[in-house]
Amino acid sequence: MTTKLMVGGGAGFAGDRFDAAVAVAEDLATQQGPRYLIFETLAERTLALSQDPSARAAREHMMLARLRHILPLCLESGIRIIGNFGSWSPQHTAREIHRLSRELGCRQPRVAVVIGDDLMSHRSPDDILRLDIDTPLALNESLISANVYLGAFPIAQALDQGADIVVTGRVADPSLVLGPMISTMSLGEDDLDALACGTLAGHLIECGAQVCGGYFADPGVKEVENLAWVGFPIVEITDDLHCLIRKPANTGGRVDALTVTEQLLYEIHDPSAYLTPDVTLDISQVQVTDLGDNRVLVGNARGVAKPECLKATLCFEAGWIGEAEISYAGPNAAARAALATEVIRTRAERLYPELPIRCDLIGVISAFNSGDGFCSDDQLDPSLAQNFQHCDDVRVRIATRDTERARVDALLAEVEALYTTGPAGGGGVRSQIQRRIATASAAIPRDYVTTQVLLFGQQTGAC
Repeated sequence: MTTKLMVGGGAGFAGDRFDAAVAVAEDLATQQGPRYLIFETLAERTLALSQDPSARAAREHMMLARLRHILPLCLESGIRIIGNFGSWSPQHTAREIHRLSRELGCRQPRVAVVIGDDLMSHRSPDDILRLDIDTPLALNESLISANVYLGAFPIAQALDQGADIVVTGRVADPSLVLGPMISTMSLGEDDLDALACGTLAGHLIECGAQVCGGYFADPGVKEVENLAWVGFPIVEITDDLHCLIRKPANTGGRVDALTVTEQLLYEIHDPSAYLTPDVTLDISQVQVTDLGDNRVLVGNARGVAKPECLKATLCFEAGWIGEAEISYAGPNAAARAALATEVIRTRAERLYPELPIRCDLIGVISAFNSGDGFCSDDQLDPSLAQNFQHCDDVRVRIATRDTERARVDALLAEVEALYTTGPAGGGGVRSQIQRRIATASAAIPRDYVTTQVLLFGQQTGAC
């Protein structure tokens, strides 16, 4: 069993830590052979937030700050970087990476961009809305974006063409690892078990520290040592199609059969048919072997033919959402908090009858409120309602949504008015309002999608 490539997880989402990725890069820098560092930063939530220009700018700033910590070491050590950084556009991101490398005094890297995920760049909204969308409600909204989950072969193509850094838009999360494996092992579309192995490897490290105990920790039930400095994962893929999961030395967390098994099942609906763009992964016979010392061997993934369609995330303009909070503390706080919600509901029924309203008591009745949260008091679980009667520190949250911002603003103002018109002792009012983006999934025929790899840097093109 010979290690063919190593891939480190540098981020599990757009807001992930920077320092843990540095530890992974430092580990990979001491190793030999093909080495890659991946960043999964374009989840569905991030796609939705990125429809706002200011949010996109903030994400780009964070992306550049993330690369600033690892770019010199990676370029010097031959560690190649793959990330779905292109929330603005992959081409724009490539130019910014070149600007950053000049600022840092690094050599100019070859940056490849994979384009094709943005359906609205070459399809009309009417064409897209005729597709198989998972909710009919989406048809009543204004479509503002449509991004397809691309596969791994364009990433492999970019690496084969000599890219030091590959920037994508939306790709399937495991593709970030499978792409390097396809390139290193010269895989084809019919190498189904090998593609399954790479998809499994990508699935295990795509969420950053989760497989190292980050999302696993549950004090007194599932203990994780030194969680404050939890490490990010590294996967070593071997020529016999096994995945060795580990983390850098001297980092916190744990990698064992339990953490790996939990991540293995994460977001898996059918263990025998996990659909990805390049292969349908079967993990039903996967074997997990704990080797000790934060090392776990995983193997026996099986692959069958890829699905006929690709998944896409659609984003729709859906008006505004607002929330306001106020606290009640001390004797009889629970009763005063309940009265505050009653006042808001009573006034809203007459003044804003068209608005849906959610009333939460944070830490008491919030996460376990009704399905969509916009409910009346008689829909609350009675046992939860009884529990809060004994609380003497209650935070009330009122939320609403509407297509008209003015109506949302008006309801939030009602909460602030509780300072003097509501129950005794209310304080600490905070409120915010923001655009609401709704999302839906759609099945996209493969012939709707055309991918292209563009190279920037050195003699391959201008940034």
